[in-house]
Amino acid sequence: MDSSMLRALQAPLRERYRDDPDAALTPVSAAGTFLDDGVTCTVAGFAGAVRAGLHPATGGDGSDACSGDLLLEAVLACAGVTLRSVATAMGVDLGAVSLRADATFDARGTLGLDRSVPVGIQDLVVTVEVTGDVDDAALERLARSTERYCVVGQSLREPPRIVVRRTT
Repeated sequence: MDSSMLRALQAPLRERYRDDPDAALTPVSAAGTFLDDGVTCTVAGFAGAVRAGLHPATGGDGSDACSGDLLLEAVLACAGVTLRSVATAMGVDLGAVSLRADATFDARGTLGLDRSVPVGIQDLVVTVEVTGDVDDAALERLARSTERYCVVGQSLREPPRIVVRRTT
């Protein structure tokens, strides 16, 4: 896809959302169950069910997906799609691309050992390596734009609200 095809694809959407901002409010959702035994949650995913469990640093045995890894996968997927969209709109040929997301978490926070230790991932960095002949200014613009428009990355600015309720 080139920039003109992308613009043609998005033009009617952009016009619709300009004319009717409420139409741009797009629901997204995920669903899960406690289908399996143990401290796990099975989440329905695009490519099939994923069973998430405790990370080995917090008592898991490594046989289940770690929710932190799943979060990094979601950030990486969103950043990758966003970067590719921005590069396409800019008409930039990135060549071969590899992406990686890295972060850490301090298990003491998750295990409640020290309230001064944050709970959650820290120092999340998405690194993108390209082989294309792209100047430094374009690379910087790609990084800034991707950071700004990555929905998952921007969503990390505010924690989710958790609601637990009884059903009838």
